[in-house]
Amino acid sequence: MKSYFGLILILQVLFACAPKLPERVVSENKPKVQENLDVFHQWIRWNNPGSLLMNHLIAQADHYYELRDKEISKLETQNDWVKRQLLVKQKLDKLIGPFPEKTPLNPHIKGIVKKEGYRVEKIIFEAMPEYYVTGAVFIPDGLTKKAPAILNVIGHSQLAFRAELYQTIILNLVKKGMIVFAIDPPGQGERVQYYDSEVGLSSIGYSVIEHCYSGNQCFLSGDAVAKYFTWEGIRAIDYLLTRDEVDPERIGVTGFSGGGTVTSYVAAMDDRVSVSVPCSWATACRRQLETKGAQDAETEFVNGVAEGITFEDLLEVRAPKPTLMTFTSRDQYLPLQGAREAFWEAQAAYRAFGKEENIQLVEDDDKHSLTPKLRLAIYAFFMQHFGIPGDPSEEDVQLLNEEELQVTETGQISTSLGSKLIFDVNRDKSAKLISELELSRQNIAAHLPKVKENAVKISGYKEPLGNVIEPFINGRYQRDGYVIEKCAIRGEGYYAIPVLVFIPEGRNEKLPAVVFLHENGKAAEAGLNGEIENLIREGYVVAAADVLGVGELKDNSSRGLAVGYTGVLTGKSIPGLQAGDIVRVVNYLQSRPEVNRDRIGAVGIGGMCIPLIHATAFSQDIKNVTLINPISSYRSVVMNRYYMIGVSERERQNNGHPYEVSFNWGVAGVLTGYDLPDLIACIAPRKAAMVGIKDQMLENAIKELLDEDLRFPLAVYASKNASGNIKILGGYEPMVPVVNWGFDLN
Repeated sequence: MKSYFGLILILQVLFACAPKLPERVVSENKPKVQENLDVFHQWIRWNNPGSLLMNHLIAQADHYYELRDKEISKLETQNDWVKRQLLVKQKLDKLIGPFPEKTPLNPHIKGIVKKEGYRVEKIIFEAMPEYYVTGAVFIPDGLTKKAPAILNVIGHSQLAFRAELYQTIILNLVKKGMIVFAIDPPGQGERVQYYDSEVGLSSIGYSVIEHCYSGNQCFLSGDAVAKYFTWEGIRAIDYLLTRDEVDPERIGVTGFSGGGTVTSYVAAMDDRVSVSVPCSWATACRRQLETKGAQDAETEFVNGVAEGITFEDLLEVRAPKPTLMTFTSRDQYLPLQGAREAFWEAQAAYRAFGKEENIQLVEDDDKHSLTPKLRLAIYAFFMQHFGIPGDPSEEDVQLLNEEELQVTETGQISTSLGSKLIFDVNRDKSAKLISELELSRQNIAAHLPKVKENAVKISGYKEPLGNVIEPFINGRYQRDGYVIEKCAIRGEGYYAIPVLVFIPEGRNEKLPAVVFLHENGKAAEAGLNGEIENLIREGYVVAAADVLGVGELKDNSSRGLAVGYTGVLTGKSIPGLQAGDIVRVVNYLQSRPEVNRDRIGAVGIGGMCIPLIHATAFSQDIKNVTLINPISSYRSVVMNRYYMIGVSERERQNNGHPYEVSFNWGVAGVLTGYDLPDLIACIAPRKAAMVGIKDQMLENAIKELLDEDLRFPLAVYASKNASGNIKILGGYEPMVPVVNWGFDLN
């Protein structure tokens, strides 16, 4: 896959050509009544089941917010807040860091553009060896002494600082006597991360989508992609301080939207920033999660909320240094209430230092934007705290064209300099983590218990408590030879799991049972002559379930990426939550009178394979497992530049993004403790069948990939004299014979 358009084609081909369950001749015998297989049909309490997943995650976050609120309520004196600041800095070092060693910047001036009243120096520097950052320093003419300098980290504009809004702000600050260093963030300007030179576009989708795409790979390795955005800002300040024109005591940073987030990070992490102006940030606060939802990948820290770190902390850790927040009342991405509450809390910290006037919030009535009123506030705030006299009013400016502000020869660091990108740096880190796993695997006896312990902790899995299952039945249908019961069973929190229980008739003995999990929901194979009916005809009780995020419980309350990223913040991965739901369904089956509790297996199809692998590794009550089209490993995602898992087409909106990139399939930090092949090994010696294994592109895995990812689980099965209990099948296989093999019924 190379191009933006190529990815569209691949998506179409994948959906058209991916292995599917075979077409069947539909029986002419139709159900006697019109069936509605929604368990929550006509159910007031669960009348919007599509909101249950997000509400459950928000409840988890609320728990951490309440713990933090108790700590904040105890802070009264300046000394109290100083202690809090030290704690926050330690946690930020843990959540964003560790940062790499500071290596030579090797800056190069790639060109100078002289304009009336100022000049522009086009700069490239190395934030890390061979990791290049492009930018431009705007310098007022006639400086006779050291001047204040402002780092401008740009929001989600593909042109970055070349866009009209940002040039307007930059040039007005310059006219008022300030130096401005504007840099291209990853995925924007001349730093597109997945650039295709053939079409001059990103293969993935610009800006936000690239941030999330590379961010997901970082999350798997336990890093926040915010580390890269923050580190580039810190190194940009390092560069500013090498310049004779810059006053090191008057360093500012500002940015809008995504740039507001990065501003808050850099200002919190770098004590050299004397004045900070984060505008319309997009990072985690309580009101953000419960209204607009978690935003893009660079706005999330792994376990950030679980560690008690919110946007308020990024403000308070700076007290009493001057900080201005700007916000709009009708922001479509961010809640004004969150801004106000953050400001009110931060005021208490500044008040304790005797500098309440040093933190301000300026609002205007508009959508997500920097209005003239807000821009005026930015100019005035910097002038006030940098001691610059004069009129802060905005002046008309003559914009530079894109060619004048182009830094590299080709317009992209990847084609001009062969720069390392976020993927490359993260791949190097991931390779070390994978090597550590490989080393640990050499001692099977010690490794497997450690894998289970790590997987439970990292995935956020919570073992179901108690054995009493009290289902609620909400309907029953009679079909030829079996009945369907529509049941709801209790989930981990304030939600229920909808389950269709298919029960063969005319059987006197206790029957084997199968938990059936389909990525498209419990009804996907529930029709006449479907795979579920085929299993029933073989004498299985089948429980087809919609775990959180699937079928009836598929999220419809937020933007698609908000779900997985809220899990990143709270340490509750979606696969971990879903694994808990699966075990609850198994427990429920054990309580049913028709079921032989010692003969319960499970089938997972597509996206349900990852949570089912977790559940089977965690619960010995799942006696065998059939995985249809599972992905081979998380390793394959981080070690390859492109992946397709979690990428979906979306309706075109005014932002032009053709894709949504979710992390619902991922476990943040997974490679620090285990990978999917380790969990497969934990299933041994129980029977496991893997049919049509996929690679990171959701294409049929090639032999080399299978050899690498299956080497360890196959070795574990062999070590337990159970090599015959793991079956690897390529392409399509009829489901019933594979399931029968798991139950020794062939």
